[in-house]
Amino acid sequence: MRALVLVKVAWQSILRNTLRTLLTVLGIIIGVGAVIVMVAVGLGAKERIHQQIQNLGTNMIVLTAGAATQGGVSQGAQTFNRLTVADAEALRRESTLLAAVSPVIVAPGNVIGGAGNWRTHTQGVATDYQTIRDWPVSSGAFFDATDVRHARKVAVLGATVAKVLFPDQDPVGQEIQIRNVPFQVVGVLTAKGQTAGGSDQDDVVLAPYTTVQTRLAGRQFIPQILAATASPADIPAAMEEIRAIMREQHHLASWEEDDFTVRNQEDLAQAAERTTEVMTVLLAAIASISLLVGGIGIMNIMLVSVTERTREIGIRLAVGAHSRDVMIQFLVESTVLALIGGAIGVGAGFLSARVVARLTGWETVISPPTVVLALAFSAAVGIFFGFYPARKAANLNPIEALRYE
Repeated sequence: MRALVLVKVAWQSILRNTLRTLLTVLGIIIGVGAVIVMVAVGLGAKERIHQQIQNLGTNMIVLTAGAATQGGVSQGAQTFNRLTVADAEALRRESTLLAAVSPVIVAPGNVIGGAGNWRTHTQGVATDYQTIRDWPVSSGAFFDATDVRHARKVAVLGATVAKVLFPDQDPVGQEIQIRNVPFQVVGVLTAKGQTAGGSDQDDVVLAPYTTVQTRLAGRQFIPQILAATASPADIPAAMEEIRAIMREQHHLASWEEDDFTVRNQEDLAQAAERTTEVMTVLLAAIASISLLVGGIGIMNIMLVSVTERTREIGIRLAVGAHSRDVMIQFLVESTVLALIGGAIGVGAGFLSARVVARLTGWETVISPPTVVLALAFSAAVGIFFGFYPARKAANLNPIEALRYE
């Protein structure tokens, strides 16, 4: 029997009882729709994390205090802090691959402005910080090298801080107090939004690192140095160059481990994306259980169909049909059933993903390979769970089948 004839016969058989068909494929519909929605949410989260990592800066390299391991034991960043401003100056002076370098000195505390006070983090940075983070100002200007050199009390506000302290006016030219030290606002940064970890990047005040270190922090050691290369291709070599300069700065012997950690955006992105990939696979696996339930439903209804059509099978066998033809006919029917459910499930998945995105604000991404895989899996379910009923139909004795009432 030709394929088109088999599909036509299967379709006619399915249309004999439309309601029973829909109830049969309900599990497949739910399973395929759930898989598409879960994968769409996972891929959306992965895309969002990638965007947020890229939003941190251009070709950025992060140098943090403390070794990842010490004596073979995982310690974590900033366990042993020997990072100083002199290290940042050495990187700026000796590196041949770095286009920008900035120390980062953090001083948490209250900031007092026109509309009250706000607890945030003041970060002492160099002028290169703006280049590294690719962070333009929406109002005013970033402080310059002269401000850093003379440790002037000037500040650039993040969008959140500016909105809280000066809700109805331009903060540029206004005065704020950080730990009772007066600062003049010279600029407001454009909004960047949340990081991959959920923290608000705009909830920050930037000031010259020389000012923050002498007026606010009062500490010799700093937690972080940021750097950037001119091209993404230079990042691996630049990381090795940073490591060599830092080891020389800290007078580390060849047998001693690094007392610092160097990472780039790709490392951060891969770590975050691995987490989302695991969650996506887990959610998709849970959703796939519905497909198995749907497959069992197809097997049950096909067994009922074999019983109902026993005389029909006997007649076909009696007039010369082979057992193989009967088996293929029922396999095609179960596969068509599963594909119908899969197609409806794809539509339901598309609609559900849009509803989830609108109600929750989550980003969802539906990829064509996911749709193809879902349809292929539903067809495989139809073949797998339709095999036993098809084999049972093919093995019927023609004489006994003709006598069946």
